[in-house]
Amino acid sequence: MTEINFDGKKFALIENSRNGEVNSDTIFEYKQEGSLVTANYYGGTVKYGKIIAHLQNKRLDMLYQCLTTDNQLKAGKAIANISITDGKIKLSLDWEWISVNGGSGQSEYIEL
Repeated sequence: MTEINFDGKKFALIENSRNGEVNSDTIFEYKQEGSLVTANYYGGTVKYGKIIAHLQNKRLDMLYQCLTTDNQLKAGKAIANISITDGKIKLSLDWEWISVNGGSGQSEYIEL
């Protein structure tokens, strides 16, 4: 796999577990400085969200937080496995809420 660079890339949801917050209207805008990867996200049921992650090989260790359109603050953590599909970065996440009532799930995102 070639070196991954998230800087300036946008991502959208492919699929999500039922208890996930984001949907196909949510857009993620990434930045990268070395192994530090960050993203802002918004749209759909999310007013604003933020990701901070550490890039190691083919994976991102992530923490995320958001404010939903119904004014709920939510936070979680995830491991994102990185692959390349048709020349685009694909993220496959195993995530877990650390706020609200817990819960976990899987989701997939693709570079736009």
